[in-house]
Amino acid sequence: MRADRLVAALLLLQRRGRVTVAEVAAELETSERTARRDLEALAASGVPLYSQRGRGGGWTLVGGARTTLNGLTTDEIRSLFLTAGPAASSPEARTLLRKLVQALPAPQRAGAEAAARGGVADPTDWSRAPVTAAEPHLEVLQRAVVEGEQVRLGYAAPGRPERERTVHPLGLATKAGVGYLVAATADGLRSYRLSRVTGAAPTGEPVDRPAGFDLAAAWRELAARMEERLHAATVLVRAEPGTEALLHRLGAGRVRLLRELPDGWRELEIDGPGPEVVAARLAGFGARIEILAPPRARAELARIGAELTARYG
Repeated sequence: MRADRLVAALLLLQRRGRVTVAEVAAELETSERTARRDLEALAASGVPLYSQRGRGGGWTLVGGARTTLNGLTTDEIRSLFLTAGPAASSPEARTLLRKLVQALPAPQRAGAEAAARGGVADPTDWSRAPVTAAEPHLEVLQRAVVEGEQVRLGYAAPGRPERERTVHPLGLATKAGVGYLVAATADGLRSYRLSRVTGAAPTGEPVDRPAGFDLAAAWRELAARMEERLHAATVLVRAEPGTEALLHRLGAGRVRLLRELPDGWRELEIDGPGPEVVAARLAGFGARIEILAPPRARAELARIGAELTARYG
């Protein structure tokens, strides 16, 4: 498991102060390519590391600092082991957790062991499908972010043909288990879902990083834009009592209660990418929902109904 290797690499740095890629590979029993990628990932995550090339070089904690578990507070240790524990499904991961426990001061070990047993992780949804899509080009993009190198990116957005463009990778973000690349382009700041990336080839050219760039602020801006697109249209409906909760559970869109009607039904607004999309989401509710406006949504629902009637009689 990669999380295990990252922690193990950090502990190795703690013990030795400076390591080479070859030493990390030998210690963790991985390839040098994997070891280099893990060290780069640690640096990208905020660990104060720098690399020095040439004879006598290697990876060093900045300023000769020593990253130790002894400096963690009780709350930080609890949080660490609550997070790491559910992922420890393999013998290797459990061995790593035991080593981490032994690295703690004695008074904190019992709490850490209890926290490690306090959760479980299931990587599939209720349909037994993995919740995180494959991201085959993640390694290349991680390196591009760390090394500040432009990438020729292949990308296939839903309903559009695949296309290529040169981007300036600025960071990686995760939202609800889905990974995204944040990059500067000729058209401004953009985000790319990693599972839709079809190719990633470094160009050798340096990234043009905006002065004062803040990844967290940039992601908030991009996420706000996406949310606007996802809720660009509003459909007005009247719904049978009890339908509102079902709409929320099935993810039909952003739902707002306007008022209760004299007959007990409820008047709702439902947001979505477009009137036709919202109508399609509501089609399965049958007579429990009546679309009031706009006309485009009513027409789409009528079209769906006619199509189903023609097929099933």
